[in-house]
Parts: sequence; C-alpha cells; structure tokens
Amino acid sequence: MADWRAIPTLLAALALGVGLPAARADVIVDWNQTACEAVAKAGPGAPGHRMLAVVQLAVFEAVNSIEPRYAPWMPRMTAPPGASVDAAVAAANRATLAALMPAEKAAIEAAYQAVLKSVPEGAAKADGIAVGEKAAAQVLARAATDGAGGADNYQWQTTPGRYVPTVVPAAPTWPRRTPWVMSRADQFRPGPPPDLASEAWARDLQEVRTLGSKNSTVRTPAQTDIARFWEETRPLVYYPLLKAVGQSPGRSVVQNARLYAAASMAIDDALIAVFDAKYAFNFWRPVTAIRMEHQAGGNKTVADLGWTPFIATPMHPEYPCAHCVVSGALGAVLREEMRGRPMPRLSSTSPTLPGAVREWDGVDAFMEEVRMARIYDGVHYRNSTEVGNQMGMALGALVQQRFAVPAATK
Repeated sequence: MADWRAIPTLLAALALGVGLPAARADVIVDWNQTACEAVAKAGPGAPGHRMLAVVQLAVFEAVNSIEPRYAPWMPRMTAPPGASVDAAVAAANRATLAALMPAEKAAIEAAYQAVLKSVPEGAAKADGIAVGEKAAAQVLARAATDGAGGADNYQWQTTPGRYVPTVVPAAPTWPRRTPWVMSRADQFRPGPPPDLASEAWARDLQEVRTLGSKNSTVRTPAQTDIARFWEETRPLVYYPLLKAVGQSPGRSVVQNARLYAAASMAIDDALIAVFDAKYAFNFWRPVTAIRMEHQAGGNKTVADLGWTPFIATPMHPEYPCAHCVVSGALGAVLREEMRGRPMPRLSSTSPTLPGAVREWDGVDAFMEEVRMARIYDGVHYRNSTEVGNQMGMALGALVQQRFAVPAATK
C-alpha cells in the first residue's frame, strides 16, 4: 500500500527537479549537429565558425549556471534550483540560432519543440528555458559589438591603370574583430613567408605545382580523395571529431558543454588570427605564382599559363593556411581534453566527398591529413600549412588553459 505521508516530500523533490530524468551528456552533441546544419546555410568560410562560437558559448553558460562546475566566461548567472538542463540547452540553441540564421527559423523551431516534448511540464522546464534564453541574450549582445559587421575597407594593391579582380576577398574585417580568448588579433602572427630567393620557396612551389595541379599525373587516387574531402570549409566537417570524445563513457553534460564551447572559441579565434596574418602579408596563391616567371631559389621559373589548381582557389591571401590553423586549434583542444587518457578514434564526413567516412587514430594524423590536403588541392604551400598548424595548436592550448577553468582552482 502507498505511504500517503510521503506525498509532500515527493512533491517537494519534484519541484526541485529531484527524480527527473538526468540530462544525457550527448544532448550537447545532438544539438551541435542541428546547429552545424543550420549555420551551413550561411555558406563557406569564417562566418559559420563565428556563429558556432556564439551558440556553444551560450549553451555552456546556461548549463554551467545550472550545474556550476567551471568559472563562467560571461557575467555569472544564477539558475533556480532544479532547472532543466535539457530545456536550457534547447532554449540557448534556439535563441542564438534564430538570431543568427533567421532564414532557418522553421527548422530550428521544429528541433526545439521536439526536444521540449520530452521535458515534463512544470517549474523545472520553465526555469530551464529562461536560463537558456538569458545566456543566449548575453552572448548575442557581445557578438553584436565584436566587429564582425564592420565596414569593408579592403584596399587592393595595384598601380594606376592596372586591372585587379574586383570581388572583395573573404573576411577582410576579421582582423578587426574582438577575440574570445586572445588578447588581440596579431597575438599569434608568425614571421613572413619564405623569401622567393630561398630554397624553401623553390621546394614548396615545385611540390604544389606537381601535386596540386587539376590534371596532376603524380597525385594518387587516395590523395585526390583527401583533397576533395577537405575542399569543405564549414563547421560540419570539423565538429564530428568532437563527437567521439563527447560520447565517451562517463562524460557529463557540463563537461561536453565546456568542450564544445572551448573548441568553437578556439576555432573562431584561430580564424581571426589567420586572417590578421593573411592580410598583413598578402602572399600570393599557387595559381598566381606558377603563372608568373620569377626567381625561385637559385633558378628562374618558367611561367605556366595553363596551370590550374585542383579546386577553386579561395578568395583571400595564401599565408598562412586557414584550414590548417583550424585543424590545429581543434586538435590542441582535443589533445588537452583527453590528456592522460586514450584518444578515441576520430572520424568525419564531408559534403564534398559524399559517402566517404575518414577516420584517424589521433589528432596528429588528422592534422597531417589536413595539411597535405591543401597541397593536393593546389591552393597552399607546405610552409604555410605547417605555420598555420602551429598557430592553431598554440591558440587551442591557450583556450584550454584560460577558458572556464574548474571553479575550485580559479
């Protein structure tokens, strides 16, 4: 027979969220996939990565206010006891994504409502939604003043009377953005690219000339697949690598919220850093260098007017490699996250090589593949890929060191 005397205690427990189903750690993983699909509609390049940083930081701040384990990055919020984590995660995603990608409102709303159906009605649900929306409002307010929407004032380098391409290069305002963790955009600016009279330049130029040509007879079918896979630049090709870690046994929701926020902020800061360097050095792409006669090392090159890269050359300066700085930042975040523990097998898919699943035993193999892919693509030189990777790794390590440290050690 039921003990009716226990009813008041039970009701009080339910009001505080005790006894409600615990939020699964992979609620962060699942929502990130939804977010990646939404921001993919923004097109290639840096803007989508900035959006993911906004989304994932809002999610972290919401979850961390309910389950305070780390020092907050934004002004601290206080969540009501028992607020639903699932509702908070859903609300933070919905509010940020709807603001950043209004054209995807219907899909975002459908995902939001589907999740909320599984959350019991009551104060916990309402409080969770309020927490998620407040976190989103804080991060969106910061994003509104981060400089991403600044006036384009790109200056073409030319002489009077000489034609230059008139398409504005990608992300010319990124060097003026406010970073998340870096102190300034040029904090990780490297030294200049190799001198054209150097042997390093002659070596790199010859390598991309042979391996990166559209009609290369040297690039193998396996290398061509790698090149095609990494033609994709949007978040949806990078964030699947986090899934293997996020779904590891024993992970908590707040751990995953922090991991995804750290990765997204590291990637976005890495892009600020790399575009600062790109526009500081304005180094030429292979398609330009190979089609012009110039001194390369100890010899003069022969202009190859018919040379074409395997993929279309991105619309921004060559040095350093942006793909490589992103993979370096992500690799460093993953390495620090799993320090002292075995790294799970990493994998991803890419819309530019449909049906293929690429896998890596660790972050070093992943980063090496990205570096080589950009040479196979015919859009980067080896030195640029190595420098970009080093920049990204340094930045990813900095983010893991400074962002949201465990509250007890701050």
